[in-house]
Amino acid sequence: MPGVFYEIRNIQPGTYTLRITSIGFATRERAFTLKAGEQLVENITLTTTAENLAEVSVEGAARKNPFGRKESAYVSKMPLKDIENPQVYNTISAEVLKEQVVTNFDDALKNAPGIDKLWESTGRGGDGAGYFSLRGFAVQPTMMNGLPALTAGSPDLANLERIEVVKGPSGTLFGSSLISYGGLINLVTKRPYEYFGGNISYTGGTFGLNRVAADINAPIGESNKAFLRVNTAYQREASFQDAGFRRSFFFAPTLAYQVNDKVRFDVNAEFYNGRNTNQTMLFLDRFSPLRATNIDELGYDRKRSYTSNDLYIDTPTYNLQGQMTYKINGNWTSQTAISRSSTQSKGYYSYLYEGTSFIEAAAGTTLDGIILARYTSKQDFETIGTDIQQNFIGEFQIGKFKNKFIGGLDYLNLNQISNSTGYGAQGFVNLGVDEAIFQSLLPALHGTAIPIGGAVGDSGVLTQAGADAGIAALGNSSARPYKTKQEIFSAYASNVFYLLPNLSAMASIRVDRFNNEGNLSTDADNYDQTAWSPKFGVVYQPIQDKIALFANYLNGFSNVAPASDIVGGTTIPRTFNPEHAEQFEFGTKVNFLNDRVTGSISYYNIDVRDMVYTIYADNATPFPDQINVQNGRQRSKGIEVSLTANPIDGLNIIAGYSYNDSKLIEGDPDFQGKRPESAGPQNLANLWASYRFGAGALKGFGLGFGGNYASENKIMNRNLAGTFRLPEYTVLNASAFYDLEAFRFTVKIDNLTQEAYYKGWSTISPQRPRVFSAGMTYNF
Repeated sequence: MPGVFYEIRNIQPGTYTLRITSIGFATRERAFTLKAGEQLVENITLTTTAENLAEVSVEGAARKNPFGRKESAYVSKMPLKDIENPQVYNTISAEVLKEQVVTNFDDALKNAPGIDKLWESTGRGGDGAGYFSLRGFAVQPTMMNGLPALTAGSPDLANLERIEVVKGPSGTLFGSSLISYGGLINLVTKRPYEYFGGNISYTGGTFGLNRVAADINAPIGESNKAFLRVNTAYQREASFQDAGFRRSFFFAPTLAYQVNDKVRFDVNAEFYNGRNTNQTMLFLDRFSPLRATNIDELGYDRKRSYTSNDLYIDTPTYNLQGQMTYKINGNWTSQTAISRSSTQSKGYYSYLYEGTSFIEAAAGTTLDGIILARYTSKQDFETIGTDIQQNFIGEFQIGKFKNKFIGGLDYLNLNQISNSTGYGAQGFVNLGVDEAIFQSLLPALHGTAIPIGGAVGDSGVLTQAGADAGIAALGNSSARPYKTKQEIFSAYASNVFYLLPNLSAMASIRVDRFNNEGNLSTDADNYDQTAWSPKFGVVYQPIQDKIALFANYLNGFSNVAPASDIVGGTTIPRTFNPEHAEQFEFGTKVNFLNDRVTGSISYYNIDVRDMVYTIYADNATPFPDQINVQNGRQRSKGIEVSLTANPIDGLNIIAGYSYNDSKLIEGDPDFQGKRPESAGPQNLANLWASYRFGAGALKGFGLGFGGNYASENKIMNRNLAGTFRLPEYTVLNASAFYDLEAFRFTVKIDNLTQEAYYKGWSTISPQRPRVFSAGMTYNF
């Protein structure tokens, strides 16, 4: 962009940061101090970058709408403004998280509409990250900078620039193995910039929260071509319950090297080492009618963890990403990316399972109350992922019609290695049964009398030795080693065709070849499948760059493993087609007052077909017939509204609402006609509003207030067991912050009203009561 000149007038004296972004160029930031009556001239050269941005903007310290971001290079894998993208996504910026003094990933996601936590991060092998409901389907955080990034725990926030919550089936551009029909969660990391700077921060709070973090950036050498940025954090925190803790260390170096005006290399690495007890996971009985249908009937003591600090799990993780960007010419860019991930689970994972019916049958008596059985596994599990992508991104003309295009190839390799044990019994927990009766049952349940494990109503020996004893009792079945391998070869293309400057259509296609070797010790579970995934969208802007009407058709798919029918005692192998999801959505997006007010409202309908389920016959044992059927169908439809606003200087607002109606129309008879347990609450709402004084005696001081609402959640919803409902809740939070020259001070109170609320997905997990935290940041 030779010869571009910008002039900014009427700036008050003070310290500012100038940020410049442009299509195909690296973001540049430069700090400067302006004195009264002074005029500054800055000459800045832009160089090519890996993330292509959609426009040029010059931003000062009080930039408009700091909570919003108008474009993304990852959602559509090409530079596209939000208002011209027919797909819906929400952005959670680092600025929001700073104001809210957020120190964990779960709280960060509360700022996006339509997403809610289902399941705590367990750390266990294979799926130890937290689960979240999104448009009626369960999803985990598995993407970073648009590439696969594995985790067995909860991602650290230290290296995050923003979080993108992408809505709807997105198999066309992102495949099937690591995302959900409801969408995906993409973490966008911080990038180096051209001058020395950074910050050091400390946050402390309730339940022993201590977090120290640093963000340091520096140029390498004097060539002004290489830059290094390092983010690191150490955090430790105790549980609000009687036992439990979480500790973590995080280190993330990021290197950018601009070879010349055409070639750039970016390397991002993250190393995470976490140790924690897994939060209480109480599973309700799935095979008998429920004895309790709500929290009050259950008699659950939310202050009890039913574990000990001796039963912890380690989750070392690393993610490495390297990307080379080559600017072929003014319109075309080649992007070559490689990512490598590894996550491990080493230690003890335990859960509670309602076993009252089984215990009654074993003891020959009827109990007035509930008894939970504890099971513990010693985890030794590793997942390794490798992904290679080659993309060509560019613009071209067909006659007078403009086009934006991306075409790419993708190879994904996933390996899992497990030496984890089975689940050994580790005692019983009494909820509501007379204690004398409970004690009298223990010898028969255990085989021998076992002393109380430190708390009334709990017979478990909550030590590693106690867990090992229960695992050893499994005998030969205690060791279950296996190794699996998956390979996926994909090709995709997407094109945006501009029929008019304010009317565009998107067409995309993907072909995916899936190769599964299953357990490498046998060939019985090997299978290959090919899936096609199209995507279409149209955007019409009646007022260009301000109001857009959009509609989309999105497609997702999932590979289905072979299974076997059993008919008359004979095993009959069966293979299946991939499962497919289709979404139709329409709505509007707005951008008013020169980016100060942005938002969207949409209606979507997701239809999942070809789901496989099993029908069990009531014929004679020992081999009752079981038939696998591939005609299951689930429908999920709803409305989503989002708003990000800066209506006046200093006032910032983010808000959202979602309504989801989800039902299994055809499928497993136990679930048919029911709302899926993965769908979460039907209604969700989020709000955060803050105001920062820009002048006068209170200059730099700000206040924030907001919260989240969720309607009741049917965490168990089956024809046999019945329905267990978690109550609706409203959680309110408030913060105050003060910027004083190089320092920033913050205080925050979460759950102001001490709301007792829960999350779950056929499980029950109590959430934290009132939490106070305070922090200080020094910027340099």
